[in-house]
Amino acid sequence: MSQFNPADVKIIIVDDSDFSRSMINKMLTEDGFQVVGEAATAEAALPMIKEKKPNIVIADIVMPNVSGIELTEKIGRNFPEVAVIIVSSLSQEHVVLDAIGAGASDFIAKPIQKQQLTDSIEKIMAEKSKE
Repeated sequence: MSQFNPADVKIIIVDDSDFSRSMINKMLTEDGFQVVGEAATAEAALPMIKEKKPNIVIADIVMPNVSGIELTEKIGRNFPEVAVIIVSSLSQEHVVLDAIGAGASDFIAKPIQKQQLTDSIEKIMAEKSKE
């Protein structure tokens, strides 16, 4: 089905919840993806993105100081090659539209289903391979 090796996909997880970060990390590593970093804040994520050059950033919306929406916009301006998947317990239509409008490639409502996360990553990587 997929044209890529999960081990070649570098991912950074940005969420102020230690529990959420560890759950997402576990789901990804079980599927063979490479988690190259984790950050509790958007501010901590930006230098990590510059250094680690991930394919995908998975970010929560509600975080202290800088939201996942603002982080998505900053990634779009500074690292246009990096795709963003927003994960959030806020799944009202306007929140989803804000995330996509900010440049997110996908939106996944919490609680995250492992298959949904994998499908989203596969879809993004398939689109990137066409570029």
